[in-house]
Amino acid sequence: MKLKDRVAIVTGGSRGIGKEIAHQFLKEGAKVIICATDEEKLLKTFSNFKGLYNDIDYCVVNIASKSDVDKMFDNVMGKYGRVDILVNNAGITMDAQLYKMTEEEWDRVIAVNLKGTFNCCNAAVKIMKENGYGKIINISSSSALDGNFGQVNYSAAKAGVIGMTKSMAKEVGKNNINVNVVVPGAIETEMIGTVPDKILETWKQRTPLKRLGSPEDVAKVCVFFASDDSGFITGEVIRVSGGFTL
Repeated sequence: MKLKDRVAIVTGGSRGIGKEIAHQFLKEGAKVIICATDEEKLLKTFSNFKGLYNDIDYCVVNIASKSDVDKMFDNVMGKYGRVDILVNNAGITMDAQLYKMTEEEWDRVIAVNLKGTFNCCNAAVKIMKENGYGKIINISSSSALDGNFGQVNYSAAKAGVIGMTKSMAKEVGKNNINVNVVVPGAIETEMIGTVPDKILETWKQRTPLKRLGSPEDVAKVCVFFASDDSGFITGEVIRVSGGFTL
């Protein structure tokens, strides 16, 4: 098992990509804490995993709140004594064209996607530096690299995550902490559930692999980054997009 007895926190772990990352980590022997804001979905996911794995826990948290995040990390430390892996997967979209976008839509997306990632990294790094070990995996988006119509706020936040990651990698490498970014392309999750079939088919045809990605495609890359197999890799940005933008 690649992650045996490692303690991992996965934000946005109640559904979609985050849920599958938690699943793959559990399969590899990690002790996983999933967190999200929707308690009902979180409890449902926790209950499903609990029937298969003993080392699963959960926490309801608003990552945009520094005090919420600090409390979560304190609770994890109280129970497990360390944090080895952090996956910053939680994110929201509030799409609108720039001239229609409200200040609230801008602020909320930045608060969750960018500030939330900062809050979690800030808390995790303090612990990981003390332990002399850590793996941080930040989930960005193809919108960060290529832009996307109606997603000025989301693209800016996710691009900020990439810049944050590269700076962090330079700061904490001496502490044996690896920080990397995974950039999913079009992945079959609830987030693209409202996209018309015609557009989804266009995306498939533009993709050299002729399909949409699955949450498992992303999760397997996260397992690699969370494991010691990636020991000499940090500050990197890896697309999981089937070659969509080639």
